[in-house]
Amino acid sequence: MYIKNGRKLIILYHITFEDTCIKSGKHETMKGLWLENNELQLKTDIPLPEILPGEALVRVLKAGICNTDLELIKGYYPYTGIIGHEFVGIVETGPQELINKRVVGEINAVCGYCHYCQSGNSSHCENRTVLGIVNRNGAFAEYLSLPIKNLHLVPENVSTAAATFTEPIAAALEIQQQISLTSQHQVLVVGDGKLGQLVAQTLALTGCDLFVVGRHREKLVNLENRGIKTGLVDVVKEKSFDITVDCTGNPQGFAIARRALRPRGILVLKSTYSGNLNVDISSLVVDEITMIGSRCGPFTPALELLANKKVDVQPLINSCYPLSQGLEAFEKAKTKGVLKVLLEIN
Repeated sequence: MYIKNGRKLIILYHITFEDTCIKSGKHETMKGLWLENNELQLKTDIPLPEILPGEALVRVLKAGICNTDLELIKGYYPYTGIIGHEFVGIVETGPQELINKRVVGEINAVCGYCHYCQSGNSSHCENRTVLGIVNRNGAFAEYLSLPIKNLHLVPENVSTAAATFTEPIAAALEIQQQISLTSQHQVLVVGDGKLGQLVAQTLALTGCDLFVVGRHREKLVNLENRGIKTGLVDVVKEKSFDITVDCTGNPQGFAIARRALRPRGILVLKSTYSGNLNVDISSLVVDEITMIGSRCGPFTPALELLANKKVDVQPLINSCYPLSQGLEAFEKAKTKGVLKVLLEIN
């Protein structure tokens, strides 16, 4: 089932379902975490996904709770349906080479013909659906559907739990797609949460002069154990970094990242902001600051990092709950100081 919040696509999808859709279990249902009117509930009567041509049916094994999921519940974006976008699953309907194989999936399902798709910027497709976020049911359910071209095989030596981090690792790597980093750059990462930890680990691989700050000494230890310099937020000096990355998603983190930048520095926004920011635009002009938004990134190098053990996600996993205890899992994920909470789906 697809969430039909869109306007231009409602009629198009209706026609597609009626005329060309491959029905997968027309009268069957599944369990999933359903979000509606900012309330999350466990439902057992959700129709199985209807599979469009070019798509695969994936039985979800594990899925990770992300800050974006928590913000969706708060109303960050108007969405009704199954949330969740960090997953590992088994392909049940699709090309033969993928059947019964573990996969992860890029979350943007794109049209392929709009201006952005044709110009190589398909992640900004104006007709896209986004798994568990925009007009497409997500991963906190027994099954999901995605275009076959979105799927990537999980290397055999990568555990299912570790592979759930593919999407956020890819998002962290997007920074390196946008900015060229060398050992000459002094880089500050603000935030010691799940995303900040992955951003720090991936940036450290560039050889840049990296410093990570946060508010939780016990979280920073994870990075210190990998030889990454860390400190608490109050040690950051003004105008002392070439590049800063805000992974906090809150005004305080943004302010720290902004103050730490030298003139002509680059500020990367790498988190979901649920509210509005008050920004001193004049100071951005005077200091000639470049601000870059950064979100989805490349899956293939993310899987390679996991396979080659270049990033360590195990210390980030706090707990794993069965889908039947999904509401409890979300309460745990909201708890201050908790890093990644996983859901065991099948």
